[in-house]
Amino acid sequence: MQYWLMKSEPDVWSIEQQKKAGLRGAPWDGVRNYQAAKNLKNMKNQLSNKLSDITSKKIDINFSTNQDLIGGLKIKIDDMLFDSSLKTKLENAKSKLIGV
Repeated sequence: MQYWLMKSEPDVWSIEQQKKAGLRGAPWDGVRNYQAAKNLKNMKNQLSNKLSDITSKKIDINFSTNQDLIGGLKIKIDDMLFDSSLKTKLENAKSKLIGV
């Protein structure tokens, strides 16, 4: 059985648009569903608060999308970089497998 992950509400991204996009799909351009957007805002606030607690600094978060990361996130605070991206995890696994 196959499932479609719809980008948004049917009146914003219709099944006809999905069929036209075909297997190549369409780029993600943000959350349009109200409840999903509200949940995303709450998650961003929780992340900001947690980082503030850990670093004892006021955190001003700027979110951006980088398709090269595949998934996950990178957090840069001053000169520290926390990388939990799927791309880096795959590269690390590859290095361990081939012994590099």
